[in-house]
Amino acid sequence: MFYRENGQFKTSYRADQQIFPIAQDRWAILALLAFAFVGVPLLADEYMFRAIIIPFLILALAAIGVNVLVGYCGQISLGSGAFMAVGAYMAYNAYVRIDGMPLIVALLIGGGFATLVGMFFGIPSLRVKGLYLAVATLAAQFFCDWLFLRIGWFTLNNASGSASVSNLEVMGWAINSPLRKYLFCLGFLAVFALLAKNLVRSAIGREWMAIRDMDVAAAVIGIRPMYAKLSAFAVSSFIIGVAGGLWAFVHLGSWEPAAFSIDRSFQLLFMVIIGGMGSIMGCLFGAAFIVVLPIFIERMSLLVGLSTAAAAHITFMIFGSLIVWFLIVEPHGLARLWSIGKQKLRLWPFPH
Repeated sequence: MFYRENGQFKTSYRADQQIFPIAQDRWAILALLAFAFVGVPLLADEYMFRAIIIPFLILALAAIGVNVLVGYCGQISLGSGAFMAVGAYMAYNAYVRIDGMPLIVALLIGGGFATLVGMFFGIPSLRVKGLYLAVATLAAQFFCDWLFLRIGWFTLNNASGSASVSNLEVMGWAINSPLRKYLFCLGFLAVFALLAKNLVRSAIGREWMAIRDMDVAAAVIGIRPMYAKLSAFAVSSFIIGVAGGLWAFVHLGSWEPAAFSIDRSFQLLFMVIIGGMGSIMGCLFGAAFIVVLPIFIERMSLLVGLSTAAAAHITFMIFGSLIVWFLIVEPHGLARLWSIGKQKLRLWPFPH
């Protein structure tokens, strides 16, 4: 009975177009943000920050970028790991080569270069779709893997081929502890999730969804497929590039191109499929599921006496089974189950 909008009247178009039109949703989001910024720092320990929470935040941000392209625009992509690598390496070069470069600006510069690369490899989407587009974006993955591994300029000609950063700070605030890294990543996720949510509700977001549902009909009513598809690649690659910079700078600290291999691209795609395509909340669900499940399986395998290799194989088997199950039973993923639960809660305690 408490989750209903009875008596919540809208007296303006602006009020009717709120992101969370129901007051209970607004209070729930505010409570969740308060818990994230205040409660989690008080409850989590260093291991949880490093192994679970910080990777979850960064991968959730990257999943939002993938969802913009795959879920909202319907353009399949297997080059997400490459765009993360571009964001990481270009942010690294901007941060190291330019004296006094602010950390946030360097991360945004990395996202800007990822945007250019994403738009370039998104050009085939103007002619092909489906499996052919997936293969075209897969070329970006192999090309970037070769580029950052073979050309020493990107790593300042480091003999080991790796890049590393240290002494991160923002306006004198040193990011030198798991708690501060968590708050830094949480701020990025909150800002970009809000921007993405507003963007998909805008005119360009409706164009993306029209292209996704039926591109021929969208072109007939005046939507330009080239603008819609390339803008989706641009926005998606920018968000993924910023997430790649955070993954390298904040989570890893020192990294090689293998950190952004094709496995990372598949991992992000799994997050979107399991969490829910076309849903910002689904990105959070999918990232939490993908990050927590391997740790849970590893703990359970140790209890029953299995090896680490066996646990890894079981994880892949479960991922594959879940993807097939979600595609058949519930294509919209965990976000759809969450939406169904909310709808049932509106009718409770009356019979459905």
